[in-house]
Amino acid sequence: MNIRKIIKISALCFAFGNLSAQNPWPKTNDTAKPWTRWWWMGSAVDEKGLDKQLTTLSKAGFGGVEIVPIYGAKGFENNYINYLSPEWMKMLKFTTNKAKSLNMGVDMAVGTGWPIGGPQVNEEDAATKMIVQTYEIQSNEKFSEKIILKEEKQKSLKTTKLDIITAYNEKNEAVVLTDKVNADGTLNWMPTSGKWTVYAVFTGKTLQKVKRAAPGGDGYTLDHFSPTATKDYLETFDKAFENSNYGVRSFFNDSYEVYNADWTADFKEEFRKRRGYDLSPYIKYLISDNESEIAGRIKSDYRETMSELILHNFTENFTNWAHSKNSKNTNQAHGSPGNLLDLYAAVDIPESETFGSTKFDIQGLKRNLEDINTKEVPDINMLKFASSAANITGKPLISNESFTWLTEHFKTSWSQVKPEAEQIFLSGINHIFYHGTTYTPADVQFPGWLFYASTNFVPENSLWPNIKGLNSYIERTQSVLQSGKSDNEILMYWPVYDQWSNPKGKDMAFKIHNIEKWLHPTAFYENLEKLGKSGYSLDMISDKLIAEAQLENHEIKVSKSGGSYKVLIIPQLTYLPESTLKNILNLARNGASVVFQSQPKDVPGNVEVEKRRNELQSLWRQIPFQQNGNVKSATFGKGKIVLSSDIKKGLELLKIEREKLTDTGLKFVRRQFDDGKYYYIVNHTSKEISQNIPLNFTGRQVVVMNPENGEFGIAETQNNSVRIQLKSGESLIIKISKNGDSSLPKWKYIEKTEEPVVLNQPWNLTFKEGGPELPKSRTLDKLQPWTNFTEDAQTQSFSGTGVYTTSFKLNKKADDFILKLDKLYESANVIVNGQHAGIVWSLPLEINIGKYLKKGKNTIQIEVSNLMANRIRYMDQHKIQWRNYHEINFVNIDYKPFDASDWKVQPSGVDGEIQLIPVYYSK
Repeated sequence: MNIRKIIKISALCFAFGNLSAQNPWPKTNDTAKPWTRWWWMGSAVDEKGLDKQLTTLSKAGFGGVEIVPIYGAKGFENNYINYLSPEWMKMLKFTTNKAKSLNMGVDMAVGTGWPIGGPQVNEEDAATKMIVQTYEIQSNEKFSEKIILKEEKQKSLKTTKLDIITAYNEKNEAVVLTDKVNADGTLNWMPTSGKWTVYAVFTGKTLQKVKRAAPGGDGYTLDHFSPTATKDYLETFDKAFENSNYGVRSFFNDSYEVYNADWTADFKEEFRKRRGYDLSPYIKYLISDNESEIAGRIKSDYRETMSELILHNFTENFTNWAHSKNSKNTNQAHGSPGNLLDLYAAVDIPESETFGSTKFDIQGLKRNLEDINTKEVPDINMLKFASSAANITGKPLISNESFTWLTEHFKTSWSQVKPEAEQIFLSGINHIFYHGTTYTPADVQFPGWLFYASTNFVPENSLWPNIKGLNSYIERTQSVLQSGKSDNEILMYWPVYDQWSNPKGKDMAFKIHNIEKWLHPTAFYENLEKLGKSGYSLDMISDKLIAEAQLENHEIKVSKSGGSYKVLIIPQLTYLPESTLKNILNLARNGASVVFQSQPKDVPGNVEVEKRRNELQSLWRQIPFQQNGNVKSATFGKGKIVLSSDIKKGLELLKIEREKLTDTGLKFVRRQFDDGKYYYIVNHTSKEISQNIPLNFTGRQVVVMNPENGEFGIAETQNNSVRIQLKSGESLIIKISKNGDSSLPKWKYIEKTEEPVVLNQPWNLTFKEGGPELPKSRTLDKLQPWTNFTEDAQTQSFSGTGVYTTSFKLNKKADDFILKLDKLYESANVIVNGQHAGIVWSLPLEINIGKYLKKGKNTIQIEVSNLMANRIRYMDQHKIQWRNYHEINFVNIDYKPFDASDWKVQPSGVDGEIQLIPVYYSK
């Protein structure tokens, strides 16, 4: 082994950690690295192309791929491979074998495009809806019209049937007439008085087909509420896979986007079995926007039934099927008409999704309004539905479909990706999937094949040379966040029945795209926001999970491998099932601490309401509340119950401590491991934070770890506080251990800096790679972007890498030197005296280069990679065909036809000053 390889291996061990005592970083693996959704357009893949792209992804720091076949590119139809055909399965096996050789993992979607469905979904198994027709009947009048389906598209279907017929008079008295209709639709009933409206409910089909389907994947979407439909659907995969999983780590199901699916063939029977009464006499209240109390109660029971059906008939069966293949499953529950917490908890890897761009206060962070969708903003509390279910039930991985439509195509920089990734991590998620990467055959020209809704994490992206900076940061961070288990101290009940009891609408899908309707206006959300910003760590819990919870050392646990919680919060609500209150009181009796924000007002649903309401009130009266300052409290068995409109006061009474570090504006998430705890801390404020911050957990040793470059060292501590230095946009990890390692070095705190050396001498600018053509080289009297040279048309259209080079003499001595860039468009590889010094890809635009400098003459090369935007602009201006796909072809962020020809030239290169700042560390 030569000396260069030894140096390379040493650097890798330093950056990512191993099991040696001198390195506090957890051992890394494929799941610690970011994965990417990998679209196979038309499944037009071959072994050569698969080999090349997997190798490229591996070198760039990816840990795995998630295969999702979609529609294809025009002109390549002869290369299409039908989904799950023998040839397709051969390509899958080649992929998993190649990935294994690269220490990568492979997931795959159980379907093409989305939502789940395909040619194996026959009419009977297809997504189902109720179709309602109404008729007017006068007393003593023979009803001559036949009660048959009027909708033309439904008439030709074999599976449509009449489910319920109920008549209502003007007093809302109901008569169920379902058994009064002949096979030909003739109604054998005549009212003797009054005017009647007849409601006829038919079982129909949505006729929705798979969106963006790949060859061999087209067909109806699935009826998620039918166990038979789920079983039939998965049998197609049983046939294709036989007794193997083909090396697939996890089978993936995308978000539920099945429109108008609000019924199933045996819904009436399932409703009776689960809710204890016949829905038929109440069908009017289900299908109308009548805002009466009974309408809310009927709809609550209907929505709860829908939730149970999708949980038991689809989600749990999907999990069991994946396990039968010795694989895991991944499921996006959001969008489902069900309790998201229960659905996420029922799978191996719960997966959430971010869509759009967040406004951060980070200094210098670019967020151009014309390049973003201002209607879609990721919400950290929406992400917590997935992480909460995983944390409570002890699932080690929580994944996220990340950066969907972060900005307009070709305008996303890695510096914009970083804070979005950090927000995902702060929600408790630890397994990022980029959205995404498109397979491109080797002979397809720039920009390759692209998917219309993604941030383009593709090798053809001109920013690709520096993606390792982003990927390494995510790898180090996820190595910590996948260690041990979550360390949240609070559970907050999600009052889903307040949502389900809304008398408006019918089915209720909890989507990420309408949280302003169902999540934001609630007291539940207000509490999540306030408590999170105050420094409390929370997970959400459902009725079902409360029923499964037990007490262990006065802490609430749902699963042996899951989190332990000090307190359960019941936010202000209207509806609480008496069974849930009973379970809450049992937890308190056994030692739990509980905070109620208000007294529950009522029970949900429409069965034995008065009896259940009395039981709820009787249970509440068992709590012997006493006035305790501004709150009421009660000792209840071995536990304590607090009633307080101000939850913070309730938590203070119970001595639940918040992390006061959030007073500085810092954000954090905490993990516990056998010997201590990790704090992942992020500065999304506009200011530098350099001070001691308090931490609730103390240990023998505190180590600071930098996830951006892998450096670490023993921290300075004082009175349960840790000294930190974080500039705007930076993050760090604090590892607190009960034991510790005395061989670790001290953390390098900057004690002072001296007047910077400004590198304002001439620079040479050359161009290394990119297109459509390399601009000519030039000498610059002052640093500036290459796009400033408007007289050279090639600089305006170029996307790729330009190299700024200069030499300078250094006579000054210091502990270190920080290379600080004023403006960078968009990322840079820095080479000092022929040695790779690192990548500048995120804010602040700084890098430590002292160890590469020498006394006397030094040479610096800054290899700057810009956005793809200018080259795409050039191609559209010159009518160069690059988007030519079936289905949606290609759209912009507003889902309109994409055209970059009128874009402004995006600045590219370096601008302003470059400074070399002498740094002195504390001794």
